[in-house]
Amino acid sequence: MASVQSDVTLQQLATELGAALTERQWHVSAAESCTGGGVAHAITAIAGSSAWFDMGFVSYANRAKVQLLGVSEQSLKTDGAVSQTVVEQMARGALAASGAQLAVAVSGIAGPDGGTRDKPVGTVWFAWADAAGRLVSECYVYQGDRAQVRYQACVTALRELVRLAQT
Repeated sequence: MASVQSDVTLQQLATELGAALTERQWHVSAAESCTGGGVAHAITAIAGSSAWFDMGFVSYANRAKVQLLGVSEQSLKTDGAVSQTVVEQMARGALAASGAQLAVAVSGIAGPDGGTRDKPVGTVWFAWADAAGRLVSECYVYQGDRAQVRYQACVTALRELVRLAQT
């Protein structure tokens, strides 16, 4: 489980992402659950982001994950929404549905309730995928209240998107 430092702002990260995507002539998509559109909000706060961001998916309910992103109902039953399997399917689904070259998926437990011994409040799974087949997934456990967990998740999502868009 990794940790994150919030030493940069969402605006800085989204601006860096936009520059990297523009240079490559790529588009990005976001499939979000616990962040509730926070990643898409940070991206669309940047003037001109329509040149590299067409769509995102807020798939808060399991039904939305299945209908919008093609997540397997069996994976949701077996592994739960907050799992590597599900976020990887969400990221691939976002790529397929949007036609973007890069996507991020986020699913977690922001709290204050919903945590378990195995998946405490603050647990967030991420997956980043690109059109070339690259897939990276990681689990973080953040500290703080609901707003802090969600903010840290948005920072992590954008930070890795920037890294992948630059490589």
